This record gives sequence, structure tokens and C-alpha cells, in this order.
Amino acid sequence: MKFLYYFIAFLQVISAILLITVVMMQESKNEGLTGQIGTTVTSSFKGKAGKEERLIQATRNLAIIFFVLSTIVAVTTGRWN
Repeated sequence: MKFLYYFIAFLQVISAILLITVVMMQESKNEGLTGQIGTTVTSSFKGKAGKEERLIQATRNLAIIFFVLSTIVAVTTGRWN
């Protein structure tokens, strides 16, 4: 069971590094939350997603993965160690 714990912790570290990388690749908008919402709404009418839209999707997905892995590690820390 310790192997599974270390494997999940390793995946958590990898997802954190990927999340930081994807966030750093995004361009600064300097418009705050309203600019982000407006960009998302107007970009949804385009046919193919551009680089920024794909980075936003990747950020959302990696954040969800990181949150789930962090929750699993936090809940199972006392049980598997």
C-alpha cells in the first residue's frame, strides 16, 4: 500500500509542476475578472479554440486533477504511513 501512496504523491507533484507551467504560459490580461469572463464568452462563438482557450482548459483540468490528488493524499496520509 505504501507504493500506491508514493505513486499518488508523485502524480500530485507532477500535476503541480504542470499546473505551474501552464499558468506561466498564459498571457497577462490586466483586465481582472470582467476581462476574463468577457473573453470566455466571446471566444465561445469562434469555431476552433485558440492557444489561450486551450491553455485555459488545460489550467482548469490540471487544477481539478491536482485538487483530487491532494484530497486523496490528505485523506490517506494517516492510513498508509
